[in-house]
Amino acid sequence: MKFLTVLPLSLALAACSAGHEVPEQAEGGERIPCAVAGSAELKPVCAVERVREQDRLVLVVHHPDGGFRRFMVMTDGSGLAVADGAQVAVTRLDGDRLDVSLGADRYLFPVTRKPHAAESKPAR
Repeated sequence: MKFLTVLPLSLALAACSAGHEVPEQAEGGERIPCAVAGSAELKPVCAVERVREQDRLVLVVHHPDGGFRRFMVMTDGSGLAVADGAQVAVTRLDGDRLDVSLGADRYLFPVTRKPHAAESKPAR
């Protein structure tokens, strides 16, 4: 009898470790288009989590493969900054989206422009 109870458990464990399948999209609420790990195609498969850290809003972007990136929302209207790591994000405003490239990853965040943000910057 003990053999019968151990056998299903060992089969279940073998099935779990046999092949690691990457989900098609990250778990979570709000989705944004992203291209991770060097992919050229943007797909709405990354999930965004909003976290408050020391009076700052941090966006944690979860990748389908379990990886993630953290971005600080800048209060001066300049967009996003990398919250950790040594890489620098390259950002570009594209209509109503902020295009962020970081290493081999790219993200499209929806944006809301502050009406006074354009007026407060000096003209050059």
